[in-house]
Formats: sequence, structure tokens, C-alpha cells
Amino acid sequence: MTAQATTDPITFGLDTFGDVTLDGAGQPLSHAQVLRHVVDEAVLADQVGLACFGVGEHHRADFAISAPEVLLAAIASRTDQIHLGSAVTVLSTDDPIRVFQRFSTLNAVSYGRAEVILGRGSFTESFPLFGFDLNHYHVLFEEKLDLFAALVTNEPVTWSGRTRPPLEAQQVFPPIEQGRLTTWVGVGGSPESVLRAARHDLPLTLAIIGGPASRFVPFADLYRRAQAELGRSEKPIAVHSPGHVAATDDEAREQLWPHYRDIMTRIGSERGWPPVTRAHFDREAGPDGALYVGAPETVAQKIAATVRTLGLSRFDLKYSNGRLPHEACLRSIELYGTVVAPRVRALLRG
Repeated sequence: MTAQATTDPITFGLDTFGDVTLDGAGQPLSHAQVLRHVVDEAVLADQVGLACFGVGEHHRADFAISAPEVLLAAIASRTDQIHLGSAVTVLSTDDPIRVFQRFSTLNAVSYGRAEVILGRGSFTESFPLFGFDLNHYHVLFEEKLDLFAALVTNEPVTWSGRTRPPLEAQQVFPPIEQGRLTTWVGVGGSPESVLRAARHDLPLTLAIIGGPASRFVPFADLYRRAQAELGRSEKPIAVHSPGHVAATDDEAREQLWPHYRDIMTRIGSERGWPPVTRAHFDREAGPDGALYVGAPETVAQKIAATVRTLGLSRFDLKYSNGRLPHEACLRSIELYGTVVAPRVRALLRG
């Protein structure tokens, strides 16, 4: 395993898919109420000093967020400092020019706080919904990312490919007011995707949702090596992982377990996986798993270890997990911003 130098300061973000939670009577909340809750959660994240807030695009009954930019614009109107992005935007089934225009608009109204994570997503519902052929899964993302990488230069674009009409010296409006739109590539564990991010000179987000962070060291090394071979300056690497913070380890685990079990078992049944067991949950919640769950000190120690292992510039906690109640999410956000983040920085300085 290659040891990597950490970047100081490390920044901390939060991600959510707008998981549909339950009301006091145990009934699912409306998607509308969940969206309003997400706005309140982002406002709290801003108040406790977190750097980034990301919302994931999905098109399913168990997640409420299907139009990230619209929700982020609402959040922008109620926040002051926090950067606002997607986690992820499913570029394969969208138009790169429209995605750029929506985020450029968000960037303008938020005074430069917009960013986007581009990915292929962990679900495929958007393909039939928007009329795309799953047989074109790879070429759609490859070509659309290529076009988007040209758009972020803020220069007139000349481009051609198989998935849309060509462009000839086309200016796209509105341009980014200053600099470039911060654009990451989200990767779930494919070397080809890592190399694609390096080739387009875009920073990398690793989605680690199972197993130890150490198994992603080869991907971080591959990315840095590819950047060096291409003569590029080193770009940041971030991690997105699920977790939950509470006053004690036992409280955090008992709050999270039934909701983690239900969502992972439900998704697993769609993909042919066996039901999730408590033993599996406890392994993932342990030092070598992908769940950052526990008291602030436990979570901080685990994040610091991950930052050191992968040489991260940023860590994003997916704080929403299945039907975990809004109130528990708010407390987790508060502890993450006020206790965990400062403690991680102290550990890394030490």
C-alpha cells in the first residue's frame, strides 16, 4: 500500500439522496416534505461551518431528489458560505450543455458556490425514463463527459461524436463569471473511470460504500500516476461514504441499523444480493468498514485514517440513510460539523 501525503486543510462535506423518511406515526413522508427537510438540513450544514453540501439525482420512489439544481438554488437562497453540488449528476441520460447551463446559473445566483460531480449513477432508472438505450451505457457517458470537459473551459466549443449533433465554435451561456465550474468525476471502483477523470484533468471522487478504504489505494495511486504522466498538476481526491454520528457508539449504531438494513436489503433484492445481516453491519461500522458511524471521536478517528490512507483533500459523509428520521439527521449534521470536523483536523496535525 502506498502512503500518501495528506492535504491541509481537509474540507468536509455532506451528501444526501433525499431518502424518504417516516413521520411520527411511522408512515412515509411525502416527497415534498422530504425536499423541505433537505433544505433545512443544508441550512444547518452551512451554520455549523461545513464546506460542501451535495444532493444526488435519482428517479425512484425511495429518493425525493430528481432535480438537483432546482433544490440547490433553493438552498442557495438560504445559505451564505457552503458550496452546493450534485452527488451525482447522471450525465449519461442528460444533455451536457443543459447541465452546464443549469449549474452555471446556480453558480451565478450563489456567487460562485456551485460545483458538480458527474457520474453514471448507481441505478439505471433514468435510461428508460428519458429514452436512452442501456446498450449505449458506456459510450453515452464517455462522449458526454468529453463534451462537458470542453464546456468548463468557458471557451467556444467545437466537438463531434455519435450521441448528439456536432458543435462548431459554439459559445454556451451563461458562462462562469470567474474561473471555471468546479467539476468532479464520481467513481465507484473502475480503473477505466479513474483514468477517464485523469485524462480530462478533473478531480476525483471515490464512492466507498463497502469494505475498507485501503482497497481504493490502487485507484488513488493510478489517478496520481496518470496525472503525472500527462504532465498535469495534482488534482484533489475526495471520498463519499455513508455514516451517522450520535452521542455514543451504541446510540449511533442502534439508530442507524434498522434503516441501513431495510434500504440495503431492498436494493439488494433488486440486484440479487442476500439480505443484510447485523454481522455485516457491524463489520462495516468497524475500523475497516465503509460505515462512518458512532460517537464523534470514533467517526473522527476513522475519517482521519481514511484521509491518511488515500491522501484526501475532502471527505463527504452521506448522512441520510434510508428512513433514518430527519431529527436524527439534524443531530448527526450538528455533531459532524462542530465536533468531528475539528477533531479530524487536530488528528491530522498531530
